[in-house]
Amino acid sequence: MPAPASTSPAAPGLPSLQAIGLRCERGERALFDGFDLTLAPGEVVWLRGANGRGKTTLMRTLAGLGSAAAGKLRLGGQAVRGLDAGWRRQLVYLGHANALKDDLTAAESLQFAARLAGHACTAAQVQAALDDLGVGALARRVVRTMSQGQRRRVALARLAVARAALAPLPLLALLDEPFDALDDDGIARLARLLAGVAADGGAVLFTSHQQIAPLQPPPRIVTLPEPPARSFGRRAGEPASGSTERG
Repeated sequence: MPAPASTSPAAPGLPSLQAIGLRCERGERALFDGFDLTLAPGEVVWLRGANGRGKTTLMRTLAGLGSAAAGKLRLGGQAVRGLDAGWRRQLVYLGHANALKDDLTAAESLQFAARLAGHACTAAQVQAALDDLGVGALARRVVRTMSQGQRRRVALARLAVARAALAPLPLLALLDEPFDALDDDGIARLARLLAGVAADGGAVLFTSHQQIAPLQPPPRIVTLPEPPARSFGRRAGEPASGSTERG
């Protein structure tokens, strides 16, 4: 008797993530409706939109931290809800908050976050990740003594830790305003890290209100559409997909 088909995407490749006809709401008000997005392996995509348009809501929905009012999420052509949780090891979501423990050191914070994500990392990988973000000297510094920019770099080092710990598995990185509080050096370092994730066969979706010149090759830009004219109650009217262009 043949074995049942697996419901998990095959490793080490990263299947495309698709949002199809997505509608997200805040309260009963639609933020966007009929939104389509494909995030393919090797891509870096910049999600843009005015304040309050729903960028954070979309990122949290894609990360499985919120639910859409309508539409579908697919990974490799399969409904995300039908997949087992194994693929989520390759998902790295970083929100506005740094999610660091004030009383832990930088290294301890990264090790703690890695354990929560199911990533087996070594002390050397943690140190290398901090070095990549330019805060290697802060490995034993308690988080509450750091500046906001330093904290942001430590938080972003979670992506570098996951990249090293899961290699050769590629990552799906969903990053909400990752460039906030970074100086020019921090922006350049993060840009190199994102390019590396894409070069590994991973995919990156990030939001930013800044102009990020160091990103090479330039990311594909996706702009959230205007809210539908009839934005209250159930889905109504024709869908309006987000526009895409090259930056």
